[in-house]
Amino acid sequence: MTTPVGRGPGRRRLRGGPGSVVPSAQIRTYYDRPVLKQPVWTWEIPAYFFTGGLAGASASLGSMARRGGHPLLARAARRIALGGVVVSPALLISDLGRPERFHHMLRVFRPTSPMSVGTWVLTVFGPAAGASAVLAELGWWPRLQRLAETVAGGLGPVMATYTAVLVADTAIPVWHEARHELPFVFAGSAAASAGAAATLLVPTAESGPARRLAVTGGLLELGAAEVMRARLGELGEPYRLADAHRWSRAATVCTAAGTALLGLVGRRRRVAVAGSALLLAGSVCQRWAVYRAGFISAADPKYTVAPQRRRIEERG
Repeated sequence: MTTPVGRGPGRRRLRGGPGSVVPSAQIRTYYDRPVLKQPVWTWEIPAYFFTGGLAGASASLGSMARRGGHPLLARAARRIALGGVVVSPALLISDLGRPERFHHMLRVFRPTSPMSVGTWVLTVFGPAAGASAVLAELGWWPRLQRLAETVAGGLGPVMATYTAVLVADTAIPVWHEARHELPFVFAGSAAASAGAAATLLVPTAESGPARRLAVTGGLLELGAAEVMRARLGELGEPYRLADAHRWSRAATVCTAAGTALLGLVGRRRRVAVAGSALLLAGSVCQRWAVYRAGFISAADPKYTVAPQRRRIEERG
């Protein structure tokens, strides 16, 4: 509820319009309790945001590299995707606490539920990416290998971005109100990390497509994140507070520096390694910034009540 009280930390001050006799007020709730519960996710979830995005974008990169006549790059991308699909389910199951909970989510398929869609995408993508990498290494069943590669490459963009749709489908204001930009932030971050990781594993002469993907992804991530924060306005304040600010600032600095290095002087091996490492670090920091901003947004009622009051006033 809203009560006229004095100033205090962490509360939003409201004033009446011109000529209004309504006293200044602040957004308060009973016993100053949050309106929303904070997410129950633990550190495994932002880690999964990174590894899942890396795996998805790498699978697509591997498929395109093979078709483009870059066998070394395709092999490296398949290996990266395989590593991602090995780690990602372990992170999800660890966060769920009980392995059978993951299995239970496969009992139904709900197209309107990002979590249901994501669970099924991971279930199909994981074996396809794994089979593609293993069969290519062993040289067995080329047709089956290419089929698995095609499936994994086609699902790669969904794998890289569905987690953004998942968090935006919640009631957390800083996530929900950024539902138009978050998929682009995650897509750019995934592309940057996949290109950077492949650049580390491939000789400089063969890593041209990976460097271009990394630079394109880095620019997309930086641009989409800036647009997101600008459009959020006051609701984007969590990105400027506490540890979310530190993660967000680190993401911007690392991604900008890595993109510049790879884009301008990426043909030099040492520079390419440094730029790739910065892009990978920036991708990790970006996921943690989004994750921590959600906790801050849920903890303070002003981020929930103020937009509701504004919408009521606009309708009135």
